[in-house]
Amino acid sequence: GGGGFWSIDNIFRWQKVSDLLIAAAYFSIPLEILYFVAGLRHLLPFRWVLVQFGAFIVLCGLTHLLTAFTYEPHAFALVLFLTAAKFLTALVSFLTAITLLTLIPQLLRVKVRESLLWIKARELDREVDLMKQQEEASWHVRMLTQEIRKSLDRHTVLYTTLIELSRVLDLKNCAVWMPAADDGKPAMHLTHELRRGGSVDGLAIAVDDADVVEVRRSDDVRLLGPDSALASASGGGKEDTGTVAAIRMPMLKVSDFKGGTPEVIQTSYAVLVLVPPSGKNWGAHELEIVEVVADQVAVALSHASLLEESQAMRDRLAEQNRELLQARRDTLMANEARDAFQHVMSQGMRRPIHTILGLMSVVQEENLTPEQKLVVDTMGRTATVVSTLINDVMEMSATNRERFPLETRPFHLHSMIRDAACVSRCLCDFRGFGFAVHVENTLPNLVIGDERRIFHVLLHMVGNLISRIDSGHVTFRVRADDEVTEDTLGKRWDPWRPSYSGGYSSVKFVIGVKSQQSADSISTPGQFLRKPIGEGFDLRLSFSMCRKLVQMMQGNIWAVLDGQGVPESMTLVLRF
Repeated sequence: GGGGFWSIDNIFRWQKVSDLLIAAAYFSIPLEILYFVAGLRHLLPFRWVLVQFGAFIVLCGLTHLLTAFTYEPHAFALVLFLTAAKFLTALVSFLTAITLLTLIPQLLRVKVRESLLWIKARELDREVDLMKQQEEASWHVRMLTQEIRKSLDRHTVLYTTLIELSRVLDLKNCAVWMPAADDGKPAMHLTHELRRGGSVDGLAIAVDDADVVEVRRSDDVRLLGPDSALASASGGGKEDTGTVAAIRMPMLKVSDFKGGTPEVIQTSYAVLVLVPPSGKNWGAHELEIVEVVADQVAVALSHASLLEESQAMRDRLAEQNRELLQARRDTLMANEARDAFQHVMSQGMRRPIHTILGLMSVVQEENLTPEQKLVVDTMGRTATVVSTLINDVMEMSATNRERFPLETRPFHLHSMIRDAACVSRCLCDFRGFGFAVHVENTLPNLVIGDERRIFHVLLHMVGNLISRIDSGHVTFRVRADDEVTEDTLGKRWDPWRPSYSGGYSSVKFVIGVKSQQSADSISTPGQFLRKPIGEGFDLRLSFSMCRKLVQMMQGNIWAVLDGQGVPESMTLVLRF
């Protein structure tokens, strides 16, 4: 050893300090690694490698720490520990090197995966840019749609479309061509143009023009050439304009249903022409905006057409309503005139009947023989029936429906039968018919019903039978019928109908006629259905009215025809 700074003692001293610093650094590195990878769970597959690295570094630090104490006299145990530490360090470092050789393929795959991730990131950037463009296009479409839908006027919708498209797409001009007939020939007319400030008229292009046919045939946007007549008429084809684009717009019409079958109408198309400035190239998102806006304009135009149709229909309905109100006023005036006429006619017809009834009531107060009293009572009852008929006719004429009110009350059945037989005999004597009456003595007397309606039906039965032949013999039979079933009376029979005769009694009226003339003089079946003019009401109407009256009184009526189709008897069954 020499003296000075580079003496042996100083060199050993610096080596000792260096070993201590190296040991301290080696001991701190594993702690830093553990702190760094503590939250990285994806490194768990490499934990053995980390453990080996940690052990290698710790052993290296231990070796340097023990070496720092060997520069001074030392014991044999220190040398033994240093040797063991170096051996362990060599063993661990060798194992770590072998482990790293097995990790090289995995590290290469990580590198490849990193490259793939970079490529994927660039693709995602492009997709994000595309999504931004689509979002911007969607925003423009929503804004354009809102502006278009603010109005339901056809011209306002089209002009708003031209303005907003020009603003969003930075266009030089926009034009709308509508189909119309020009001197009987179909043509496309320029109806709206942005450059001229709205609606225009005058310019026309034939429908069979090549560009017009191509645009109207496709749903997509078509780019027109510089020599296109449609582009030139719309303001394109000049030095300061770019490539002109055009798209069709369906002119949706309101379906007119007549008789349940819709009319087949051929779809017509308008053409929207877009003229950009010079140097502008159409992007995919811009063409998509144009297509969507064209569809929205078609919908808005259909709504405008529907509104126009609704307004026209409202005007027509208002006119029809005015006509209906006028017709109603006319009808009310006609009804008032008819009611006034019916009132006068009713008074004129009822007054003689009331006079007869008054005279009959006065005559009934006199002392009369039984025959005279029978005739007077029969005349009074007949006058009452005529008065009831007049009331029915007046009511039917006023209400325009056949309505026969019943007046149910107690009455004497024997008296009613006697009067009906008396009137029937008079009718038969007048027509030259023989007449016979057969009435059972077991019939109830006091019953409940409409006396006038029953009397009316019996007179109709007699009149209908004797009106079909010239001579014969009429038989009037009345008897109790205890074998009446529900089918005979009809389903409208009310078993809880009250009666003053103790229980329920069924009475059958059978009126038959026996002809005394030859078969050649008998009326045909067709004559049974209609009587000669001037001899009274049609039999079908009379029989229908009689049947309705009888059904209202919970009874039944039917006629029996002979071989020639002529009625030979009529039967009425009532239950009191």
